[in-house]
Amino acid sequence: MLDSELTLQLIVEAQAGSDRAKQELVEHNLPLIKSIVRRYRNKQIEYEDLMQLGTLGLVKAIKHFDTGYGVRFSTYAVPMIAGEIKRFIRDDGAIKVSRSIKSKTQQINRFIDEYRVKNGKEPTVEEVAEAFGLESGEVIFYMDSARYPLSIYAESEEDGLTLADKIAGKGTPDDAIDKMMLKEVLLSLEPRERKIIMLRYFRDKTQSEIARELGVSQVQVSRLEAKILKKMREQLEG
Repeated sequence: MLDSELTLQLIVEAQAGSDRAKQELVEHNLPLIKSIVRRYRNKQIEYEDLMQLGTLGLVKAIKHFDTGYGVRFSTYAVPMIAGEIKRFIRDDGAIKVSRSIKSKTQQINRFIDEYRVKNGKEPTVEEVAEAFGLESGEVIFYMDSARYPLSIYAESEEDGLTLADKIAGKGTPDDAIDKMMLKEVLLSLEPRERKIIMLRYFRDKTQSEIARELGVSQVQVSRLEAKILKKMREQLEG
């Protein structure tokens, strides 16, 4: 694997039009592409096609990577590679949302629409939870389950870091790819913990907004968030 300094140098050269630098980056990142491709081997798509899609995603990452991001290139490249594959699978109709999740989400959406018409406003998460006998965090999970694998790479407006950045810990990029997107990590959290993480990283709420919703101080939310992230990190690192 290339060191970070040489990687950045090759990216600069590739963006300037060097096919040699681009090829070298692709060759040295093949293990990263393969580790992502393994997740999609059972989607009725040929392995060679998956590798081509993954390579296309990597090339796009090389093209768009800003050396001023302050993050590892591999961290930036992962969602680009996976996104290229998932986009193809989605458009090809091979990815199916879990029937039970889809059904529950449709029920929740109907409830929200009916509530809006009847009351002239959106129901709160707690009101939806009460209507369906769910925890607040479960409501948020259902509403965001179809899109959260990409959301872990969305940057927080407050500190510019992603959930992936914060829970990756000292694991290798491959470890992060294999573990970070597992739903079990979120589902293993206590309802209140899951609600904080879902609001913070999947609904783009600030700590102050979450504090108001929970009826606590922003400082308490900050401490809780740090504690939850540490807990998630420990689970991911085994």
